[in-house]
Amino acid sequence: MLEHYLIGHCSPTLANLKTANLFGYRYDRAEELIVQLAEIRQQLLPRGVELRLLQLGPDRALIYVYRIRRLVRDLADPEIRQFLADCGYRDFSVEGALAHLARRIMEKGGEFPHEIGLFLGYPLGDVKGFIKHRGQNCKCTGCWKVYCDEREARRQFCRFEKCRSIYCRLYREGRALSRLTVAA
Repeated sequence: MLEHYLIGHCSPTLANLKTANLFGYRYDRAEELIVQLAEIRQQLLPRGVELRLLQLGPDRALIYVYRIRRLVRDLADPEIRQFLADCGYRDFSVEGALAHLARRIMEKGGEFPHEIGLFLGYPLGDVKGFIKHRGQNCKCTGCWKVYCDEREARRQFCRFEKCRSIYCRLYREGRALSRLTVAA
């Protein structure tokens, strides 16, 4: 069941088209979820993909799936670092930044802080635009609200949707998760 969610929500990350995806997952037993995550992690880590629980509630988990190298690259960008520093981030290692992000989500009572878009590979200009315009007056909406390069964003949205459609079909046809994950 968890694999099905990964394919449906994270195929652009599995295909190495995107830094990361995030999804909520309902579960019955936390112990069972932890075991499932460990098993999937063993399959994906050799291909450069990591999973992290950002939040674990009584019956729902927030799971972050990311490309390690892409996230390292994004966190090294000077403009992104400055923006995150302005949001209170001090440690720009993957582990440190994700720990801070998890704390920020908890502090906001489960709401997403605006900087989460940067952890998902959204353009900095669109994250800033979302904040400036309070989520209103965007040029278009897809995986995120677009305030800057509408043409490029629409192209990306089409690529992500095509990827998702192909991955879901291949998974239904029996293709293994590990075979659907591009090595990087």
